[in-house]
Amino acid sequence: MGGTEHLNIQREGATLVLTLNRPEAKNALSLPMLVGLYDGWLEADADDSIRSVVFTGAGDSFCAGMDLKALAGKGTGGEQYRDRLTADPDLHWKAMLRHHRPRKPVIAAVEGYCVAGGTEMLQGTDIRVAGESATFGLFEVRRGLFPIGGSTVRLQRQIPRTHALEMLLTGRPYTAREAADIGLIGHVVPDGTALTKALEIAELINACGPLAVEAVKASVYESAEMTETEGLAAELKRGWPIFDTADAKEGARAFAEKRPPVYRRA
Repeated sequence: MGGTEHLNIQREGATLVLTLNRPEAKNALSLPMLVGLYDGWLEADADDSIRSVVFTGAGDSFCAGMDLKALAGKGTGGEQYRDRLTADPDLHWKAMLRHHRPRKPVIAAVEGYCVAGGTEMLQGTDIRVAGESATFGLFEVRRGLFPIGGSTVRLQRQIPRTHALEMLLTGRPYTAREAADIGLIGHVVPDGTALTKALEIAELINACGPLAVEAVKASVYESAEMTETEGLAAELKRGWPIFDTADAKEGARAFAEKRPPVYRRA
């Protein structure tokens, strides 16, 4: 289990918890953070005992966006990670879930600021929980910048276009309730309890058949840009093999025997 000075990785049962750990800077993205984050996504993909991922931030913020000085490896100890970025110039986009989609479900637990790069990374997660005082937004246009983390493409596919354009073009902040109303997040909970709620959702996922969970997630994303006919055909291609797995048979037996199933990814 890896991690860096700006990214904590820990296990909670079958859930891997990735925590942005730079609270003094509202978890602004740094090179050590991005390296640790990408390593965390890779660990989740490679370890079959991990069935879900919770993505959160330390302190009173989720992420306030990119720290350009830190990304350059200046002033935050980032120089020691420069070789990673040199070896893989796409690493930062993979870490931010722009060019990488984990095969396990990713649940975001947001407290405080989740703005700019924070809101962009949020769009790469699957299920989203936020404390009621959380703040969301894409502030780039207010600074004469472009939200290049994928928001001009993804946001309109996740929420109605009118809301996506308002968020993108005004650069204004959104409350957690507003974010929930437009469909950007799924749960608003009392402040300080987002992580607890996210872990509760993760436990529900972890109790399900892992092969089925991964196939369902893959099918949802794979079919998103297909026609309905193409999507239904792709769904059958992914779904039918699941019925022949040992896990599927175990699920049926456990239901008949009125006991919790024991899945083995087989």
